[in-house]
Order: sequence, then C-alpha cells, then structure tokens
Amino acid sequence: MSSIRPLSRLVRAGLQKSAESSNLSRSSYGTRVLSRRSFASQSGNKSLKDDELLARARPFWKTEEKWWPYLMMLAASGSLGGLLVVSADAKTKEEGPTEKVSEKKKRLLILGTGWAGVSFLKDLDTSLYEVTIVSPRNYFVFTPLLPNVTSGTVEAHSITEPVRRIARNRKKSIKFYEAECLHIDAANKTASCRDMSDVHVKGKEDFTLEYDLLVIALGAQPNTFGIPGVKEHCHFLKEIEDAERIHQSVLDCFETANLPHLSDEEKRKLLSFVVIGGGPTGVEFAAELHDLIHEDLVKLYPGLEEKVKITVIQGADHILSMFDERISDFAEKKFQRQGVEIQTGCFVQAVTDNEVTVKNKSGQLYTMPYGMAVWSTGIGTRPVVSKFMEQIGQKSRRVLATDEWLRVKGCDNTFALGDCATIEQRKIMEDIDEILKLADVKNSGTLTVKQIKEALESIKERYPQLKAYLKANNKHDVMALLGKKVPDGKNVQSVEVSIEDLKKALGHVDSQLKLFPATAQVAAQQGEYLAKCFNTMDHTDAEKGPPRVRGSGRHRFKPFQYRHLGQFAPLGEEQAAAQLPGDRISIGRSTMWLWYSVYLSKQVSWRTRFLVAFDWSKRVIFGRDSNRM
Repeated sequence: MSSIRPLSRLVRAGLQKSAESSNLSRSSYGTRVLSRRSFASQSGNKSLKDDELLARARPFWKTEEKWWPYLMMLAASGSLGGLLVVSADAKTKEEGPTEKVSEKKKRLLILGTGWAGVSFLKDLDTSLYEVTIVSPRNYFVFTPLLPNVTSGTVEAHSITEPVRRIARNRKKSIKFYEAECLHIDAANKTASCRDMSDVHVKGKEDFTLEYDLLVIALGAQPNTFGIPGVKEHCHFLKEIEDAERIHQSVLDCFETANLPHLSDEEKRKLLSFVVIGGGPTGVEFAAELHDLIHEDLVKLYPGLEEKVKITVIQGADHILSMFDERISDFAEKKFQRQGVEIQTGCFVQAVTDNEVTVKNKSGQLYTMPYGMAVWSTGIGTRPVVSKFMEQIGQKSRRVLATDEWLRVKGCDNTFALGDCATIEQRKIMEDIDEILKLADVKNSGTLTVKQIKEALESIKERYPQLKAYLKANNKHDVMALLGKKVPDGKNVQSVEVSIEDLKKALGHVDSQLKLFPATAQVAAQQGEYLAKCFNTMDHTDAEKGPPRVRGSGRHRFKPFQYRHLGQFAPLGEEQAAAQLPGDRISIGRSTMWLWYSVYLSKQVSWRTRFLVAFDWSKRVIFGRDSNRM
C-alpha cells in the first residue's frame, strides 16, 4: 500500500492542475448541455445565476468540489490492484503448461470409422488421450440396412451419421482427418496418409501422423478369390455407394428393357438378376429385390413382370448355412414359392460383361446371361493391412492376429478389431502341464473330481472356449465333461479321474474353438470392450483379469468374450427369420416386427433413428423410391 499512496497523490495533483488550467467558454458547451433557460425551468429555480447554471451543467471533474479527486484516486488504486491481480494470474497461467508437460497425454490414433472404430470412440474417455481419427469417409454407415438402400426402402443419408457429430459429443475435442492410411511404420510409430478427395492442394496430398497407441479398425474389402471379371463387372454390397449404384442399375435395367425396339430375349436378359452368395447379405438383397420388383416396379413397367428372373448362386448345399437348418429350409421353400431360383453347390468360374460361367456339383460348366450381377461372398484384407502384416511377421495370414486382449501379436501398443483382425485364442492344451500342477496341489500324481472342479473354475475365465463349451453342451459338472458316470455308492467329489481322460476332454474342447464371425455385432462388442480397457489402462494398478496360469499374479484385464445376441435374416414380404440365444428359432411376421424394433434401437443417434422410421413409414404409404438420378 505504501507504493500506491504516492501514485494516488500524483494523480490527484495532476487532475486538480488540469481543472484549474482549463478555462472553457460557455459557448463550448452549447452543443452538449441544455440552454440556460431550459435548464433553469427544468430545475424549477429561474433565479439561478449563469455561473451556477454552468457549474451544474459541467461534468464533475470540471467543478471545484473537493470529493471527486478521492473518487479518481480510488479508481486508480483499483486499476493498479487489478493490474497486479492480472499479472499474478498471467504468471500462474504461464506456470500451468509446465505442470501439464509432465502429464502429457498419449497420442491415440484410430484408423477407420466402421462399427469397430465408432463403437470404440463412443465408449472411450477421450479426456485421457489426444485422439486423432483417420478415415477416407467422414461418416458411419449402419451396414445391416444396406439392402434396404438398394431397393429404395431407406434413403442413403438415413443410415449414415457424420463422424464429426459423434466426436462432438465426447468430453474432449477430437481431431478427424478425411484421408486414407497408406502405410503404417510400426518401428517409428507413424502412419502415412493421403488426401483422396477430388479437392486437394497439389503436391501436398500426403502427410504423416505420429502416435503412441494405435487402434486399427479398417474393416475389410470384398474378396474376389482371383476369379476373372468379378471386379470389373459385378456389383459389391459393402459401402453406401455400392448400395446406391445397385439401386440405379436395377432401374437402368427396367428402363432399357421397356424400350419398344428390343426383342423379348433381349428384355429377359436385361431383367435377369444374379446374386452370387447365399449368406445373410445375399439372401436379404434377393428378398429386397423381389419386393421392389413385384410390389412397385411392375406397376410402373407393365408387361415386364413375366420376364424378370432372380437367381441366387451358393457354393454350399444350402443358403443361410450358418443358421439353423430349420431357417435354411424355410428360406429355400419361401424363395421357391416366390419364383427366386436357388442353385446350391455351384461355383462361379468367370464373369464377363453379359454372362456368368458356373460349375455345378458334377463339374459341368454352363453360362448364365444377366443384366446385373451382385457379388456378396467373402471378405479380403485391405492393402495397408497386408503391408503391415508383412512388416510384423504375419505375412502368411489372411487377417491380423491378436491375442485375447485385442493386442496385435508381434507389435507393441497396437490393437486391431473388427473385420481386419481375428483373435487367436490360446488353447488349453498349450498350458495343460501347468493346469495339472494347479489341480494337483499336493503333488500326489492323482486327481479327484473336487480338485479338477476347483482348477477348471480358476481357469474358465482365462480360456473362454471352456466356458462356452460347457454352456452350449449343458455340461454342468466334471463327470459330464469327461463323459463318465458316477460309480454307485461313491461320493462324486472324491472320485479319482484319469489324467489321460482329462487331457482328452480338454483337447476336445479346444477342437470346438471357432473364429468369431465377421459381423457388425462382433465388431461393436470389441470396440466397447477395448474402450473400457483404455479408460483404465494408465490410471489404475488393479489387476481385474483371471489368474495367470504361467507365473504369479493376475492378468490386467479380463480377455474379450463374445456374447452372441442372435441374428436375423429378412426374407421379404414382411417376413423374417431369427436365431436367438439358446438356439431359439423365430419365423414369420412377428419376427419382422422384432427386426424393425431391434435395428431401430441400434441406430447410433436419434437423428438416424427418426429418419429410418420415417423411411419405413413412407414406404408403406407411398411405396419405394423408383427415381433414376
């Protein structure tokens, strides 16, 4: 305060001197104050002198009152105090980054915006990392409804959600770059990317991003199996652009077939639609195509209905071979009633611009003319993933191999999920010696049912295939696992078990181990699981995983376990089939309504939820979209 008093005195003296030296004329106030008469009349005192009127009209700092310098001194003191506070605050802010540098967040790079990538992003605590996303498309696609887009039932924008809108709802700002990753350098932890858009700065298309943690969720691309002509002449159904092209191609076929100068044979060829692949995607597309043609297009193109032919080519003995036999049988009979031809046990050998060459079960070759062919069988590895696999010693594999925690094998701080990766579950027999030691605590060389039960309970979480096998086969005890019966008159817990029988039973469990299907359901669950791991990765020392079979302690996290929630197969004409958990089967119109409710609830936002529901309602009232644009 001692430094403030001299300053206030100087300010006061200066202001007083300025007031005394200023001698403004009355006329200078003419434009700013009321006239003498009007001022006097407003004040209610007409006898006031001119000097008094002028004094009242002057600002307070032009008067001779003694109180106003104190006010100015107070303002100056307050300004100085505020300056000191601001200076102190600025100093604190300057010191802030020094503290943050020591707590620098790890750079997390996410490649891909499909089911796996978006599910991971939605559940990730983005305040813990510096998150960057790279993808050649700036939106998420609800792929299960792509067949609806091909028929015009649902519009393309209704099943897409901007990634930036999803990222905007997170705790921390996220960087997103619409580009394609071309190369991953695992040694230097960099990713080389390129702007693939039509609008770019020449010579600056390529850029490089550094990372500390990498999540690869690039999905897969259609697999042509090297068959000639497939890539050049067939439509795929993997992206939103594919669905829109198929819709336009169907309308093109009808518009051309409706021309008056074409023969019936040429019209039949144009209206022959071939679907290669009898899995869920191919069957659902064939059903949607049938409904589009027979419920909408035949009304707009009279006389062409009898010339339409839809054929489904399937390499297996039945369509929907991954479903229960009852569903496959129902679907085949329904297609036959609708006039959809099914050719099972047949393999495509080549595709030209106007016909498909097929080999049947007996090895005979024949050709099929077509107007449009859709390829919906098999998925392949993207080039950037293939190059990365060569770099880390996985060249001979089809997709990236990860462990049960989704960590890429042979590469630190790198994770992969979705269609671009597969989990290599560790087999029980690889650790059978340690498991036997764990069971035979007393090292007696023999095992009882009680000892085996305790050992299996401790490893069941580490080896999910054991838990899945016991649940699927309703085996609730050790004797059921071994396929043995309890001897009469003996306590089951004390029954001794042959070690060879135990090894044989556990070996059979390993033989039933299957890879997870490349579905949206698996990718979404993997994204959710990995996000939970990342949220606690560097902020807790608790080990929540199963006990280590080799070594002491526990694993950091529980291994990923897939929960099958069921699968649907829409079959057209407002009917669908579903295989629900517990091997329950549901077929019919009620199942279709269940399909509507489930897929509506699984939308990533209320915006897409509303748009999809609106499109479905619009189709009932006005029919499907048949515009060719």
